[in-house]
Formats: sequence, C-alpha cells, structure tokens
Amino acid sequence: MMRLRRSHLICCAASKEKMAAHLSYGRVNLNILREAARKELREFLDKCAGSKAIVWDEYLTGPFGLIAQYSLLKEHEVEKMFTLKNGRLPPADVKNIIFFVRPRLELMDIIADNITSEDRHHSSRDFHILFVPRRSMLCEQRLKEQGVLASFINIDEYILDLIPYDGDLLSMEYESAFRECYLENDQTSLYHTAKGLMTLQALYGTIPQIYGKGECARLVANMMLRMKREFAGSQNQILPVFDTLLLLDRNVDLLTPLATQLTYEGLIDEIYGISNGYVKLPPEKFAQKKQGEGSKDLPTEPKKLQLNSAEELYAEIRDKNFNAVGAALSKKAKIISAAFEERHNAKTVGEIKQFVSQLPHMQAARSSLANHTSIAELIKDITTSEAFFDNLTVEQEFMTGVDTDKVNTYIEDCIAQKDPLIKILRLVCMQSVCNNGLKHKVMDYYKREILQTYGYEHMLTLNNLEKAGLLKPQTGSRNNYPTIRKTLKLWMEDANEQNPNDISYVYSGYSPLSIRLTQILARPGWRSIEEVLKMLPGPHFEERQQLPSGLHKKRQQGENRTTLVFFLGGVTYAEIAALRFLSQVEDSGMEYVIATTKLINGTTWIKSLMDRPESPTQ
Repeated sequence: MMRLRRSHLICCAASKEKMAAHLSYGRVNLNILREAARKELREFLDKCAGSKAIVWDEYLTGPFGLIAQYSLLKEHEVEKMFTLKNGRLPPADVKNIIFFVRPRLELMDIIADNITSEDRHHSSRDFHILFVPRRSMLCEQRLKEQGVLASFINIDEYILDLIPYDGDLLSMEYESAFRECYLENDQTSLYHTAKGLMTLQALYGTIPQIYGKGECARLVANMMLRMKREFAGSQNQILPVFDTLLLLDRNVDLLTPLATQLTYEGLIDEIYGISNGYVKLPPEKFAQKKQGEGSKDLPTEPKKLQLNSAEELYAEIRDKNFNAVGAALSKKAKIISAAFEERHNAKTVGEIKQFVSQLPHMQAARSSLANHTSIAELIKDITTSEAFFDNLTVEQEFMTGVDTDKVNTYIEDCIAQKDPLIKILRLVCMQSVCNNGLKHKVMDYYKREILQTYGYEHMLTLNNLEKAGLLKPQTGSRNNYPTIRKTLKLWMEDANEQNPNDISYVYSGYSPLSIRLTQILARPGWRSIEEVLKMLPGPHFEERQQLPSGLHKKRQQGENRTTLVFFLGGVTYAEIAALRFLSQVEDSGMEYVIATTKLINGTTWIKSLMDRPESPTQ
C-alpha cells in the first residue's frame, strides 16, 4: 500500500495564511465558510482522543486540502496518513485509525478488508469513520454484512458541501451530479445542494430573492423552501449578504461547455486540467538552466503550481482572452525590471532599507512572471497549431448556424484519422445542440462511423449522450437555436479580445447562453425575454423568502447588489471569467459570486457521461 505523501494532501502548510487570505478579498468573505468547516473538523478530531492515523478516500484529499493544511491535522495528533487500499494497513504506532470516505459501497468493502486484516494484529486500536458529506444507511448496512460495523467507536458525517476555491468561487466538487440528475434520475446531488445553500444562509443571512431556470433548479428551490419551513423557529438574525440567488440548470445551456474555452485559465484547464486549484505541467519549460550546462538533468516530475487570486499576476491575467495575455505579460516584465533598477537610485541608508524590504515581494513577482511566461509559451504552441485552428473554425461555424444539418467533413476526417474520441463527441454533440437534433441519416452515419472506428463498447456512451439531450435525433419541431442566438445576441462579430466590452470575448465571439441569461435577469429582467425562456428546457420561476423584521438592507447610494449564481451540473472557467467581467463593468450595479456542483470543461463533462461495459473477468 502506497503511503500518501503529506504534500499530496496539502502542499502548502507554509502558505497557510496566504492561502486563506485571498478568500476574504471579495465582496463576500468566504473565509467565514472555510473557518466553519475547519472548526467542525477540529471538533471531530478531538472526539478521538490520542494519536491518530487518517486513511483517506483519495478523491477527498484535494477538496480537504482547500480547508485544512497538514499543520492543522498535526495539532490534533494526526501522525500518519494513508490512501485507502485493499489489504493490510501500513504499520502505524497510533491509538486511533480514522477513515475519511465518501458514502460509496465499494469503499465499504475495502474498509472491511482493512479492518479484518488489522484485527488479527492490533486488537487495541480504535476505529472511526467519517462520511463526507453525509452518512449513509446503505453503507452502514454493508459494513454490518461484512461483520465490521461493531468495530467502530465513532460513525459520523462531515458536511463538506460548498468548498471555497477563491474569493468569489464555491464548488461542491460533486463530479457525478450532472450524470445522476439526467441519466440516473437520482436527486442526491440536489439534496446536497439545498443543504449547502442552507449552510450558506446560516452564515451569511437569508437570501431574499430566488430565481431559477430548469427542472433541477425548481427541485432545489422547493427543497430549500421546505427546509426553511422546518427550521422556522431557529431563524438567524444576520443581515443578508446576498440579495439574489439564481439557480441555473446545466441542461438549459448544453452548448457552452462543449466549446473550447479561450481565456487563459480556461485554456490551462482544457489542455492540462486544473484539479482542486492545482495544475500539473510538463517540467521541461520550468528547468532552471545554469550557464554553460547542458540539459542533461532535466526534471522528469511534472511541475505542480497552485492557481488562485492569492497570486497577483494570475488574478490579473486569468480571465483575459489568451490573445491578450502576451501583451499583459510583457507590460508586467517592464514594471518588474524597472523596480529592480531602482536599486541604483537608492543612495541613503533609509532608501536602501526600503528597497531591501520590498525585495521578497519583487522576487515573488519575478518568479510568478517566469512561471506564467512558460505556461503561456506551452499554450501558444498548441493554439497556433493548424489542428487547433481547424477545430475552432468548425466550432464557430456550428455556433453561427453554418451547415449544421449535414455530415461535417472535418468530423469525418477526424474519425478517419482516429483522433481522440472525446474530441469527436464534443463536436458531434455541439452540432446536434446547434441544430436542435440531427437528421436521422446524419445521426446514424456518425454513430456507425464512431462504433466501427472506436469500438462497439461505446454504444453505451452514445446512448447516455442521447438520454442527456446532447446528441439527439431531430423531431418534427423547428430548430429554435437561431431564434435564441439572435434574440440573446449569442454571437458577436468582431469581439474585442484585448479590451472587451461584452462577455463574448471569453469564446472570441460566442457569448455563453448561461451568462447572457444572468446578465438579462439583472437588467432589464427576464420578462423582456419571456418567449425565449419558454424555448429553453424546464420552468423558470421566482420566489421570495421573508426576512425577519429589521433585517431589510438599507442600500447606500451607489452600493452594488450581490447575486449568487449556482450552476447545477457544472460550470466552466470561461463562464466564471464572463461573470467576473460583468461584476467589473462600471455601471452594472451587480457583483457576482459563483457556486457550482463541479468545475468542468468539455472533456471532463463528456467523460463523466461515458460508459464502458465491465470487461469479463479472465
């Protein structure tokens, strides 16, 4: 069994304060949420008196890293950490073994295996289990069947619903939420969402106005209102921080995640994948070559970087269209070298002292610039390639309604060249969404080509995509997409990428439908687009929550309103960038905080809907 590197769990014990500080810079201090989560964690650890080893469900290590550093665990006598795996637990001279796990039946079998192997060797140890985010009767039943339920001193739940990722961003990191809602008709993730929103209201006050669009949005709002009635007596007396909650179903806008994101952060995620605020990059670009040395000792481990607004430069460039990043980096380079040149002007002791005091900040800025210059070069190698350009051209043709009703020759060629299947699926689904379904003969052709080229096991995936509404045969109804595109101005010719004046810059011309709906809700209101809303799936609604008397906000002159936009089923970094853009528009009068079940891109989203039949055991 592999020992879990402590650094893997939480890499930045040293930057603990810095990491939390950026959560409180925004309009809403999200550090309050993080602190509440840390407090509950400390209380649980203190229940298990004595030395401890934590056995982690590996999926939880990333999200937990955003809540608590190893130093916090150490303060509460956590001495060892392991990854949950079959077989015997590694040796650890501790009194308590605590399993931190999601409520999944397959994990219960592994825990049972751990405990039965353990019992024969260490009968004096205490076992505890912490379910994240909820306890599960089914899991406890499975442990009982395996004969180990009685071994646990504490069985508890740790309600980690919404995790603060940045000063304006919360995610549940519930990767199967979209799949559960649209393929399996399972509303568990919606219940967790409603619970998470209740936690948020307990900390930040009741949200007076709720708007929503989509079936899942309606269900979440209903659950919240029911929970509120159940806790009617225990209303908190907190002045509301949020004015409005907007609940949006991902299936109201299936197009946006399929498109290639063109912001700096979006492209990092598309190409390398951002996981729990970290990205792993090819190491060659980051090697520090000393003069006169060859490249004989190039690092082989991927370069792991943390990405959030605590880093000044990243906060400045992450939401820019990638074509505007080069100019921003060279401008920054000039500022930094000018700052270093200042040392020649420092004559007096006071001036020298002042320069020295600024040195650590300047060196951090220089190293940050070097990192982002390297990342930008890596991305540029891809975005300037012919393959990238061809793919983008076809995406933009679909978005503008060009030839969406016939077999696309570029997709045919990609299948013939056996390009990655996910690339093909993203394009075919995009064509289907922009055409309100594909003609039967076009659909059958694509399916046949995909199955013959990539294997018949992908029949299940194609069925899933169909069930989720991403890939569907055309029915008699007319294609509403052109009307929606024109009415909501989803395509802007000549989008200004350098100095944007509209959200369409995040996709170089395409304005994400989800964000256009958010923008119109703020001004002039959804009544102005009633007809279009009816064309989009699911109901749209508005609810009011009564505030305890005396808690109505007295708005100051020029004070912005704050809206929490909750994406049910996932949100992309490009959509987040578009909302940040709207928050910064001078006269918008609105600031946005973003919450989601999962941070996604087209690839991770399609992957979550893919199925492979279980391979028969040999």
